[in-house]
Amino acid sequence: MHRVTFLLFLLFSFPAFSQAKHPFTFEDMMKLKRVGEPVPSPDGKWVLFAAVDVDLAANKKTSHIWIVPLNTNSGATGAAPVQQGSGGHERVLIGDQDGDRPRWAPDGKRFAFLSNKEGGSQVWVADFDGTLGAVTGVHKLTSIATEAGGELWSPDGRHILFTSDVYPECDGAPGPETTCNAKKLKDNEESKVKALIFDRLLYRHWNAYKAGKRSHLFLTPVPPQFDLVGANSSPMIEKVRDLTPGDYDSPVFSLGGQDDYAFSPDGQEICYTSNHDKVEATSTNNDLWIVPVNNGATGAPPVLPKNITADNPASDSTPLYSPDGKYIAYRAQQRPGYESDRFRLMLYDRKTGEKTDVLKDQRGRIFRRDSKTGESIDVTNFDGLVGTIAWAPDSKKIYFSSGFYGRSMIHSVEVGNLEHLDRQTGGYDDDLVISPDGKQIIFSRMSVQAPNEIYVAKIGDQDPAKGGTLRTTQLTHLNDAILSQVAISPLESFWFPGAKGDKVEGFLVKPPNFDPAKKYPVKFLIHGGPQGAWGDDWSYRWNPELFATNGYVVIMINFHGSTGYGQKFIDAINGDWGGAPFEDLMKGLDYAEKTYPFIDKDRECALGASYGGYMANWVLGHTDRFKCIVTHDGMFNTYSAWGTTEELWFNNWEFKGTPYTNPEMYDKWNPRNYAKNFKTPTLVIHSQLDYRLDVSEGFQLFTTLQTMGVPSKMLYFPDEGHWVLKPQNSQLWYKTVNDWVDRWTKKK
Repeated sequence: MHRVTFLLFLLFSFPAFSQAKHPFTFEDMMKLKRVGEPVPSPDGKWVLFAAVDVDLAANKKTSHIWIVPLNTNSGATGAAPVQQGSGGHERVLIGDQDGDRPRWAPDGKRFAFLSNKEGGSQVWVADFDGTLGAVTGVHKLTSIATEAGGELWSPDGRHILFTSDVYPECDGAPGPETTCNAKKLKDNEESKVKALIFDRLLYRHWNAYKAGKRSHLFLTPVPPQFDLVGANSSPMIEKVRDLTPGDYDSPVFSLGGQDDYAFSPDGQEICYTSNHDKVEATSTNNDLWIVPVNNGATGAPPVLPKNITADNPASDSTPLYSPDGKYIAYRAQQRPGYESDRFRLMLYDRKTGEKTDVLKDQRGRIFRRDSKTGESIDVTNFDGLVGTIAWAPDSKKIYFSSGFYGRSMIHSVEVGNLEHLDRQTGGYDDDLVISPDGKQIIFSRMSVQAPNEIYVAKIGDQDPAKGGTLRTTQLTHLNDAILSQVAISPLESFWFPGAKGDKVEGFLVKPPNFDPAKKYPVKFLIHGGPQGAWGDDWSYRWNPELFATNGYVVIMINFHGSTGYGQKFIDAINGDWGGAPFEDLMKGLDYAEKTYPFIDKDRECALGASYGGYMANWVLGHTDRFKCIVTHDGMFNTYSAWGTTEELWFNNWEFKGTPYTNPEMYDKWNPRNYAKNFKTPTLVIHSQLDYRLDVSEGFQLFTTLQTMGVPSKMLYFPDEGHWVLKPQNSQLWYKTVNDWVDRWTKKK
């Protein structure tokens, strides 16, 4: 072959060799689609899911409904995709409007979803052709002023349950409750007086003031044909019923995860979570309540909801009826006031009222294999936190996710047996659901190298080469094209002797184009919670790959208090915020400096948010080893933090009382008390709408640094809460943080 011809052949035959991968950028991250939970169709042929697109220039996030065949060999033959994924069989199902949280009707001929198309979140219904895998019509179902969310179909497909934040005093008011709520909402919006009056605590939560509203569950009929009965007509609105009236949140506040309410299989009952304690701000006593679906529908006196977990003063949540209707599975904690107590898997017998701790004394084989030594540990008593739960269709087995040593894996349980289904050493598996025939697990999986995609595993199809884990197949590939163009490093684990003589795990991410002969500066990340953990998972807000991309080694330590290492390890941080965790962090960094010769110990910066921000403030007063510090939404003054937070139970538990009952504890772990030692250049970040840790914490710290002459800067967001979520705000956040670290650690 002629030389020129041969070179051209190579060029066009192997394009991968001619195009090197570039370092991962913020713009790359914003192009990634954010895949939601999988929802299989009743016939087991299709999987619905939502995926969020980010428009950085427009500073906007938009969710769309996607679909993928569960068996990729049986896809639709006549459906014209609106938008194809990047490598898989998935496609956008509704392209001309936003859509989130798809839920199938029981017959599979329709599905409900949430959309803001006509202003405000409302429930919509789409007609679905299962042969083509196509939508044939879209209809708006709800039109209530207080908006609608969290929709669920009734088992007979005739009603939809949804949530809305409403004014409890409208219950029993003349005329439809929705009319009363609409009027009150309009009056408040049009009033020139915006003052609020409080007469109890928890008057604001997370990033918003409650303003007298409560979360309630509503039931609305679904017309058999939308062209016969207008969903927005007066008769339809009047038929909307509040199933959980009263001055309580029913369901309770949640930042995501599994629903806190469910239908019974016969459709005659709902179970939901609500906290009726007098002082909600100091209580984690969420209980499970049941109420008949037809309550108040016939004109008869309404039946009072029944509390089925009144005997447990701690949290009970995420109820899920067994398909045969005999049980309600749920998660429960044992210690009141402790939000990080272990969630146990419980069963409630609907006939006898008996409750069973399913995993109590269960014995199973769960392995952790060290990447260097090959050491494996056989855990004979399950001590993990139960996450998402799902029933097998025959009601004989429950599947659940649980974090373990920086991973999240799927388990199944039946009486007398604990079977560990997926012992993959990398990635996080969650959002699990069982296929209607009971033969497959459909779930989401992510890792530090890739965000969520949907996977499927055939139950019983174990891979001996991987320690008996299930063989998994990636079902969606929405982000393959972008990820194939960027250089992303794997997560590396290391173990070292930490505080209390315990082994502690750390993680390391190397920069792209890593050269072991070079010396690299370090970004030392400190996780929040504090009962959280670093692991092989993806984050858009604190992304290790993005921190490493401009020439840094990223180090993360799962100190005492981190999840995934047993409840004893979690509890070790209670009343010891600056003790064992600080010791673990310093010993972990010492170990990394001695073990990895490419680390430049003279160019290190510590960064943390939430509890990580608290620890960054603690580090600021206890060591000068870092060239700089970044502290985001951190607690600076334990006294003022207690007085301005909304969830008082958290501070009361962690500091073993209030500042008035146990001032010694608040003094002992108060970063403010060590301000005289502050020397390290510090970037302070805080947001106005952060009600977990009030913005005044950041202002106090910045004022202290400035008056002491410590090099410092503050990044203030007037429109964000505890998390920075808006695309352009996030862009500014990453740029400001990275510029600050570069200023103090990069060689001049």
